[in-house]
Amino acid sequence: MKKLSWWTLVALLFCLVSFSACSKDEEPTIDVVEEPKEIVFNEVSDFVWRGLNHWYFWQNSLPALADSKLNDLNAYHTFLNNYSTPEQLFNALVDRGVDDFSWYIPDVAEQLKQFAGTNKSYGIRLGGSLFQDGAGVYIHIAYTVPNSPAAQQGLERGDVIYKVDGEVMNADNYQIINNLFSKDNITLGVGRYANGVFTPTKEVNITRIEYSATPNQYHTVLNRGNKKIGYFVYTGFKYPYHQQLNDVFTEFKAQGINELVLDLRYNGGGTVITSALLASMIDGSRPAESSNSIFADLRYNTKRNDAEGSVYPFFNVVYLYNETGNYTGTTPMSRLTGLTKLYVLTSPSTASASEMIINGLRPYMEVITIGGTTVGKNEGSITVVDSPPSYSDPSSRKTTHTVGMQPIVFQIFNADGDADYGDGFVPLIALDEMDYAKNIKAFGDPTEPFLAAALNLIEGGTSAKTQKFTEGSVRRIGNPIKQPWWEQEMYLLPSGQDFKR
Repeated sequence: MKKLSWWTLVALLFCLVSFSACSKDEEPTIDVVEEPKEIVFNEVSDFVWRGLNHWYFWQNSLPALADSKLNDLNAYHTFLNNYSTPEQLFNALVDRGVDDFSWYIPDVAEQLKQFAGTNKSYGIRLGGSLFQDGAGVYIHIAYTVPNSPAAQQGLERGDVIYKVDGEVMNADNYQIINNLFSKDNITLGVGRYANGVFTPTKEVNITRIEYSATPNQYHTVLNRGNKKIGYFVYTGFKYPYHQQLNDVFTEFKAQGINELVLDLRYNGGGTVITSALLASMIDGSRPAESSNSIFADLRYNTKRNDAEGSVYPFFNVVYLYNETGNYTGTTPMSRLTGLTKLYVLTSPSTASASEMIINGLRPYMEVITIGGTTVGKNEGSITVVDSPPSYSDPSSRKTTHTVGMQPIVFQIFNADGDADYGDGFVPLIALDEMDYAKNIKAFGDPTEPFLAAALNLIEGGTSAKTQKFTEGSVRRIGNPIKQPWWEQEMYLLPSGQDFKR
């Protein structure tokens, strides 16, 4: 066999390589088509986005809530699914740079009951702050709700809590006071101050229950010379209690009061309609339902304002609701006439619909505030539920989940177009309840410091003539006691429960 030369081998190898390369070049290119990814639909997250897109006051300034999000549904649902829970999505969507008050509702049915005034509680409203006196830590009871478990155990305003579930409160353990908000049964040690000295008086065991509580905490008429002064402690703008509210003013009118002190220190707000009715009772000189007597002007986001924007006038009738929140009719309103001034007692807990009273009446009378700077909540909300297209009708909401939202949806202006109280109303006379922590007096006691300051002004004084009882030993400790979200709110009635005209 003839041997191949070296050059022949090289040539053959070149041809093989060339053939291989040519063969590869000639093979057809096959495009790999990926299967479309399945869109995972999260019903609750979808509701959260759509509800906020529809109602949220700042919707038009937030790219994450832009209408264009729905142009690509695959991208939209991918965006939703980037958040592990609907609540996490909600918190990412609301603008916490301007919004301190919107919140997520895990159980909307329970929340609606609470808005109507029914909740599970001991019936104790705590003072604003814990305080330290020596080694002990204390907090006073601002009031107890009539007929509540706490009231039935004899607890009342001025009692001071020093022990919780067997533990005496001190600088290391005072957080145990939060058992009041988390436990169904509690044992409290309480006492009283006398001449600056604290003395324990009793221990009580109480169980919290679900009940409906009137916000009309206390009222009386004080006679000071030629002055007949109505004093009213009002703790929440709750719409099932409109009849009882009107009853208070029926009594004031019958007794011919010519001055009014409205105590809103423990009132965090409530419904807009209740605030409008109270304002109408206070200022009976305003013509009813007139375009010339605006109490409040509600303005919404750019998508909703034309449809939802509304003006609340003054009224001549009271709109009534039962304890489940259903509208039942009207009754004639008792309206005061002749008041030129309103004295309002305030605190850092005074918010929302309470501030609406102050702002809404300012164009028509002198409103004098005494106490602490208010919260500064000049916005309001509705309960957003999964009931498209309105997202506001609980009667038609989907029952496949329990979630709702309470987002800010409007800002509120008075007749002068003023809504500039985002930093709160600064009082004419500043008083701090902490200065009197050792001497908390009953509502209506003319020597109670806040009421005494109002009475002094009514009688022609210029300042608060009160005695402080700190004795240099009392100081705040910890953060102010936070009330539940719904206790610091201004909101519209759910769709289907709106007042009728």
